[in-house]
Amino acid sequence: MATQRKGLHMSAPALSPTSGTSASTAAAPGTASPTTATTAARPRIVIAGAGPAAQALVRQLTRTPFAGAITVLSNRDDAPEELLELAVLPQVSVRFGQPASYIDAENRRVTTADGMEFDYDELVIATGSAPAEAPVEGAARCLSYSTIDDAARLGEAVKDVTRVLGRRPLGILVGTGSAAGQAEAVLRARGVRPVRTTVRPAAVVPTVAGSVLPASGIVFQDGSSMNGDLVILAEERIARDELAATAGLTTAPRGGIVISQDFRTSVPGIWAIGDAAAYDGVRLGLLVASGSAASVCASQLLQATMARPLAAAA
Repeated sequence: MATQRKGLHMSAPALSPTSGTSASTAAAPGTASPTTATTAARPRIVIAGAGPAAQALVRQLTRTPFAGAITVLSNRDDAPEELLELAVLPQVSVRFGQPASYIDAENRRVTTADGMEFDYDELVIATGSAPAEAPVEGAARCLSYSTIDDAARLGEAVKDVTRVLGRRPLGILVGTGSAAGQAEAVLRARGVRPVRTTVRPAAVVPTVAGSVLPASGIVFQDGSSMNGDLVILAEERIARDELAATAGLTTAPRGGIVISQDFRTSVPGIWAIGDAAAYDGVRLGLLVASGSAASVCASQLLQATMARPLAAAA
């Protein structure tokens, strides 16, 4: 029997009953589920993931004429402020600690790790990406760059460091590939003198206790080191696309759910956004900011949900 051992559900009090049911309360074959009658007239969008891309998409959808229900399945047990702000919106239901684990594309149903089932009209996968390797020791003291959305945050951090130093900072940039290339361009545009290394360090050198500056150097496995004013990690990341396999979605050779320009995947009714998606073989987070992607995806989802009743009536 499926249980809700850690899931926390938050939604506005006025929201009609959610379409989620535990495995033990699912309808018998050939009968309507307990909530189908109350939600059939309302289009249902389920978003698997609760990171920046998912949050941006929810905000965009709630600004459109979309009159249906939005369910966000988060893998986080905690309730960060940005998700709590979304949870109080009238159309939105956030399920904390309920990551999506299986997609039944034929019946348009997604199941969470704890056995909760959610019927959907449109499903958006926004599970993001993860570091390809274990974190470098002391990485929490560094600045990081993994998607275009990090550019503004990196720029603000550089501004603060420059003000404290009173001069142009020297930055140690660690990483290869597109993310490192983008990070270097951002650093140069913000006045940093970047020194780039493709050799992965063993540890990060912390600054003097009490300093307002971030980490200032790195140490390699052989004992050699590089020192500067700040350290930026832009290492390789891997799209979290495991969920796609359960629905038979096409994935890119280097990872990521293959999408078209309108964010549709290879299976009808399923979309992907953020770093879980790949366009032309590149992680979407390296191609377009989450806000811009969410705006286009929300528009396409709105058209899709409006088209379904028309198609059914034809």
